[in-house]
Amino acid sequence: MGKRIRVQRRGRGGSTYRASTHKRVAPAKYPPMTPKEAYETSISGVIESLVHDPGRGAPLALIKFENGQDCYIASPEGTHEGQQISLGGNALAEIGNILPLGKIPEGVLVCNIELKPGDRGKLAKSSGSYSTVVGHTPQGTMIRLPSGRTRYINDYCMATIGVVAAAGRTEKPFLKAGEKFHLMKAKGHKYPRTSGRKMVPAVHPYGSSKRSARRTTTTSHGAPPGQKVGLIAARGPGQKKKRAIR
Repeated sequence: MGKRIRVQRRGRGGSTYRASTHKRVAPAKYPPMTPKEAYETSISGVIESLVHDPGRGAPLALIKFENGQDCYIASPEGTHEGQQISLGGNALAEIGNILPLGKIPEGVLVCNIELKPGDRGKLAKSSGSYSTVVGHTPQGTMIRLPSGRTRYINDYCMATIGVVAAAGRTEKPFLKAGEKFHLMKAKGHKYPRTSGRKMVPAVHPYGSSKRSARRTTTTSHGAPPGQKVGLIAARGPGQKKKRAIR
């Protein structure tokens, strides 16, 4: 009988596969405000500090507002400590300010976008990512997402002007295996990761160097953890064809 495969071990829990979330600074969210209040008024704030959040590529900006609220957001490129920030529909479309999408001019680059009014930021939050305001329509504001697709979003959804900082982070090579190990550990990922084909048949369903010993790579949603590897609930046996960007 072979040993438990990676999928089975992950299901049992334990510190090996657990992310060090107790070291995280805070979630990156806007302060709680009603959409109508944020659309019609504005409040001022200041960036108190820029901090590193373990497991996150972009730095976090701590913003303290004049009404006593504070929040952490993914810092846009070009912001600095002590910078004055405005939040609301009456704010100017300048780097770091937070405005409703309905008040942002066309062609402006934005990040930290709300998907629904009041959800406090869901889209374009990773380092170097941004979306573009394409136009304003009766259906809502059309934005071009980092993937290249366009989408209509409610005019009351908030967004930060600018591009998320640390844009060139992924272009720098790791150079040492230890650096990659510590990054994966902060994210809670198991590293190094060995492919099933490189294992012996006793420890993985795809094990063996002989092609005739391979099984089909597709598996069902209801498969037990010992079999649930490969293309889970795939509609086709191979890689999807690339679709043109609309």
